[in-house]
Amino acid sequence: MPSSAPRALRLSPLDGVAVALADLAIGERPVDDGPTLVDAVPRGHKFALRAHAAGASVTKYGLPIGTATQAIPAGAHVHVHNLGFDPHLPRPEVAARAFDAERFAALRARTFHGFHRADGRVGTRNFVGILTSVNCSATAARQIARHFGDGRPAGFPNVDGVVAFTHSSGCGMAHEGEGIALLQRTLAGYARHPNFGGVLLVGLGCEVNQIDRLMREQGLAASDRLRTLGIQQAGGTREAIARGIAEVEALLAMANADTRRPAPLSHLALGLQCGGSDGWSGLSANPALGAAADRLVAAGASVVLSETPEIYGAESLLLARAETPAVADALRDKLAWWEAYAAKHGTDLNNNPSPGNIAGGLTTILEKSLGAVAKGGRAPLRAVLSYAETVREPGFQFMDTPGYDPCSATGQIAGGCTLLAFTTGRGAVFGAKPVPSLKLASNSALAARQADDIDLDCGGVIDGRIGIDAMGEQVFERLVALASGEESASERLGFGEAEFVPWQIGAVM
Repeated sequence: MPSSAPRALRLSPLDGVAVALADLAIGERPVDDGPTLVDAVPRGHKFALRAHAAGASVTKYGLPIGTATQAIPAGAHVHVHNLGFDPHLPRPEVAARAFDAERFAALRARTFHGFHRADGRVGTRNFVGILTSVNCSATAARQIARHFGDGRPAGFPNVDGVVAFTHSSGCGMAHEGEGIALLQRTLAGYARHPNFGGVLLVGLGCEVNQIDRLMREQGLAASDRLRTLGIQQAGGTREAIARGIAEVEALLAMANADTRRPAPLSHLALGLQCGGSDGWSGLSANPALGAAADRLVAAGASVVLSETPEIYGAESLLLARAETPAVADALRDKLAWWEAYAAKHGTDLNNNPSPGNIAGGLTTILEKSLGAVAKGGRAPLRAVLSYAETVREPGFQFMDTPGYDPCSATGQIAGGCTLLAFTTGRGAVFGAKPVPSLKLASNSALAARQADDIDLDCGGVIDGRIGIDAMGEQVFERLVALASGEESASERLGFGEAEFVPWQIGAVM
């Protein structure tokens, strides 16, 4: 970085810390009106702009991110050794920032090229999917898919691939309750997903998660495009695989007749994800994605923020945007459930950040959450959804999911998201068939180091080469291109099958 470039960034006049834009040495004064450093501070990490007494609140983004666990002198490195999580730290009231949808009114006339389905929805990809009711049918499902190879199957140029979505549940679980309800809702969401041109559902025959019950309770009906197969009913594994191959061949013929046609952007549903975050994520990639999300909302699309443990401490930013008191109450209820859930299992929500997050400069869940919420832009919060619940209306909404990326994304896809955008600062590798994922790097060093994994470098926001709004425009345009068939980095690498991870709650019996 040139010597004339800024060496640190103060995000708000209220902040007690600044973020290092380069590796800083003892004796430097990186902020003109700030202190001389008494510690070396790694790039992306924080240092104290003023002295903090033990127990004092420390602010970043103008909001508390934790309390000093010991006296922190001005110019000291602020991190896990002297900053801690305080669950009783007051959540300040905040005002929602203005959202001007009319600024993007022209986007309502924009289109993408997608696959139009019989139920009126429009997909961004055209896969044939093989779903499993239970782990016992996973091997048969994988062997059926393997018959057709990786990528586009020969002779079917309009089909993106045949993919088996297997999981580790479906039996050894309660017949009733939250666990099986979540699994059935997830499988049903995939079965009706617009990114499938056809689906084969494969079961064993004696499992708790019976296919007939799944179909009945989730409102699914067998058809030319949704077929079922039982291994026991077929006469065993070999016969089931042979029958499954024949069923998929029929599905491929129908799916191959589907072609891309124009559709308004209002048919898109975008899931927002972040993983392997660092000290830059909340400053570059996440707010840039938020600017893109606002454009999609203004165009009439649906945008879904998730990862409930990763909004903890920043919920006031979302509550201020709730369209109705009922929406705000629903979000509070989800957070209260997670507090009780974590306590029941002997942990707390500050178990997140991960070791990688910490190495990248994030210290507490409060700090991480303030940056994570930035992915959601400024649009009003219209709805709060349960895991894998169907997205039924346009606008910005929140889905309750774990913070674990594959599990969270699985819920969003089951809800109907047809695109994913995934920000990372440490270099998380991720993809999620049947939905394309746009990977955004928070910093240019990562984008260069893992060029094969990254679609777009947002690091220019940090060093001043581009503003957040202009970066958001670039993200938006790449999302539209992705929806129209442009291949993402994770698709080129073949990601997406192993990342099907339904949320498991309840006893394994």
